[in-house]
Amino acid sequence: AKVVKENKEYKIDWSSSMIFPQLRNNDKVRISSIESKRGEILDRNDNKLAANGTILTVGIVPGKLGDKEGNISKISELTGVSTEYINSQLSASYVKDDTFVPIKKISASNENLKNQLLQISGVMINTTKSRVYALGEEAAHLIGYVQKVNADDLKEQEGKGYNANSLIGKSGLEKAYEDTLRGIDGKEIYITDENGNRLTTLAKQEKQDGKDVKLTIDSNIQKKLYEQLKDDKGFFVVMNPKTGELLATVSTPSYDSNDFVLGLTNDKWNELNNDTDKPLYNRFLQSYCPGSTFKPITAAIGLSSGKLTTDTTFNYSGLKWQKSSSWGDIYITTLTAYSGAKNIRNALIHSDNIFFAQAAMQIGSATFCEELKKLGFNESINEQIKFPLTIKKSQYSNSDKIDNEKKLADSGYGQGDVLVNPIHMASIYSAFANDGNMIKPYIEYKENAQAEILKENVFSAEIANTIKDDLIQVVENPEGTAKD
Repeated sequence: AKVVKENKEYKIDWSSSMIFPQLRNNDKVRISSIESKRGEILDRNDNKLAANGTILTVGIVPGKLGDKEGNISKISELTGVSTEYINSQLSASYVKDDTFVPIKKISASNENLKNQLLQISGVMINTTKSRVYALGEEAAHLIGYVQKVNADDLKEQEGKGYNANSLIGKSGLEKAYEDTLRGIDGKEIYITDENGNRLTTLAKQEKQDGKDVKLTIDSNIQKKLYEQLKDDKGFFVVMNPKTGELLATVSTPSYDSNDFVLGLTNDKWNELNNDTDKPLYNRFLQSYCPGSTFKPITAAIGLSSGKLTTDTTFNYSGLKWQKSSSWGDIYITTLTAYSGAKNIRNALIHSDNIFFAQAAMQIGSATFCEELKKLGFNESINEQIKFPLTIKKSQYSNSDKIDNEKKLADSGYGQGDVLVNPIHMASIYSAFANDGNMIKPYIEYKENAQAEILKENVFSAEIANTIKDDLIQVVENPEGTAKD
């Protein structure tokens, strides 16, 4: 480049090579993005729970619609998209007769719907890359879903390599493992000639694909349990008590993760949000009144504290009991009368509320609470087990003590103010299978799984095995409440 004087003005004798030495005047500088892959979420057997797959985009080519009103009505009926929305998309300023106007995304596995739509004049279906969830409803609360980033996401994640087309985890493990799963797109700056032929690469930043996350979950167990519970409100947590591996975490009723990727209509979103059964609510992360599942814990605490022995017997009969007339018309009730001695073994076999109410009173409030603290009550175990989703802590009271006699009695059989998180409960129960050691639950798969102890010697081996043997009798004894 050189400076020249022209009509008393100094000007640069311009050449494009002043920008880049290789750039000629008719060349172009191009910038392109190199798409990265998001890591996938796998179960213990490498089944894909969150996969990079394909979906179908249903669209309309206006010039081929034929009977416009009739065919739009048919499309609306099949897709659930309103005729108003379809007409508004078709009337957009960019639309010409041969334009493909996207209307609705559908699952690639929905062959029946695809074939019905293709019978309608003017309908065209394209294949699109997408996140796909093999266990849509069965594992939605655990796996969660991704969506395209919005303006708020871009602001919050500024400087992390997100762009307007990026996906981001919005719920469940998709959100919890976002930094592991997400890919970072590469960039390339290059020169082309006037015909678009590539000449020179000026700069290139390689893409970074996301990493896969493999879980301890067993898809078969997850599916079977969901099928059993899908019409009710509840949850399953299944843990291998020797290793701590979580094999299933089910919450019902559920929603379909795929719906969030395919695009929810306002009606569907309102339906999910306003449903009184709360399908969006993740039950296995919460804490609940444990009821009879708490009785073995009361029994073990009684034995550990020395307040009870395996021979301790209480005297009462019938299906209701109160300490004294000072309780007024308040009674502890139970469901099953039995003739055997009122001891720990028989009380567990018959799920006897009265026995465990009296047991809690004999243990005493201070000891009862102190022993429950050793099991992790009133503290967050989330940090200790480094679980990727936030687990609600378990509690024995709404405060740091149980200062009401009747409430203490109720607590003995898992009522009162006692609330337990089911993942925490699985860990407590693991102590009965591990000589009194609570095993740490975990969900990220490890080869040659080895148990890690969450809390050591919460019960002695002798007490743990005594309770384990009694629990076996709850199933095996002809009078056991779980004999069926």
